[in-house]
Amino acid sequence: MAPVTVRSVAVLGSTGSIGTQALEVVAAHPDRFTVAALSAGGNTALLAQQAAATRAPLVAAARGSVEELRSAIAAVAEDPSYRPEVVVGEDAATEAAGRGADVVLNGITGSIGLRPTLAALSAGSVLALANKESLIVGGPLVQVAAAPGQIVPVDSEHSAIAQALRGGRAEEVRRLVVTASGGPFRGRTRAELADVTPEQALAHPNFSMGRVITTNSATLVNKGLEVIEAHLLFDVPFDRIDVVVHPQQQIHSMVEFHDGSTIAQLGPPRMLVPIGLGLSWPERLEDVDVPCDWSRAQSWEFHPLDDDAFPAVRLARQVGEAGGTFPAVYNAANEVCVDAFHDGHIGFLDIVDTVQRVVEAHNGGDGRRGSELDASSVESVLAADRWARESARGLLGGPHTTQTPGGSR
Repeated sequence: MAPVTVRSVAVLGSTGSIGTQALEVVAAHPDRFTVAALSAGGNTALLAQQAAATRAPLVAAARGSVEELRSAIAAVAEDPSYRPEVVVGEDAATEAAGRGADVVLNGITGSIGLRPTLAALSAGSVLALANKESLIVGGPLVQVAAAPGQIVPVDSEHSAIAQALRGGRAEEVRRLVVTASGGPFRGRTRAELADVTPEQALAHPNFSMGRVITTNSATLVNKGLEVIEAHLLFDVPFDRIDVVVHPQQQIHSMVEFHDGSTIAQLGPPRMLVPIGLGLSWPERLEDVDVPCDWSRAQSWEFHPLDDDAFPAVRLARQVGEAGGTFPAVYNAANEVCVDAFHDGHIGFLDIVDTVQRVVEAHNGGDGRRGSELDASSVESVLAADRWARESARGLLGGPHTTQTPGGSR
């Protein structure tokens, strides 16, 4: 039997849903992983507890102060000799990502994950990518920075596709089928969505996630982002990437081959397996999750996507095909609109409607098309991001704040 390789792991967004589950996987496999760095937004208490439990040599936070974080760690550490390096500030996650860990799990939410993604790739680390936004807004930037096989998807849909693709050669693939739960409003018409509340939008039927991702699942913006991500990760044209509604979320996605065969990856609607594979790829860890119970009678449904009620996926295809800085604009405008919705300033339908108006305005008053703008530098991508946020706020008529790239949630 070949010796087991111990991998060092940096967990970005360690106090969020993906980060906490990743640390559960690491803790359950102490012979496979050590924690090299932790990075989080501002949950100092939980970050300190995680640091003390893992003895991470580097602990980073986007907000707070070095003294505050050091004191919090000292207060919970059983070993007084544990004194990690502490970094605080908007570049803290980027610092943690660039230290050369074997694997960097980017579980940050939003386009603020772009710089950490690039830092991890530059350092030669395997990037376990849960932060789809950094690939989407970075586009060619991230693709150029990544060596073949350096990015391992952690989104359950893209992890499923990556697993299914082992069943055939790239030239044998006819299409990718990305599954969607349909969110809490599956089956409703557009008219029936007019008065839904933020609380209802956060009631996802299967997953417990953060506010932005859960709202994106309700609008299906998240599925639109996943279509763009699938195109970038697997180099499959948009017209060969389908979305199907599968409420039970037992099948995480599928690959259809040109002989008519379809390979599906399935398992419980949880993130442990995709996270575990992100850390150990291409190997599988033992006993990461409980498999399906085939002794229990169950029914699985599949429905076509209702583009009229949920136009976010159709719009995502348009911005993905336009390329350039259009995906960055789509994502940034949506982040502003999600905050505005939860602040009570706009209705549910206004989220995607406003994003579409911002995308249409991205043609530019000076005659330039957004797809003609240089999307191969961080500065131009971030400029498009800022423009989209300002444009969305202008359309909404108020200062709806979201973080811009560079920090950490």
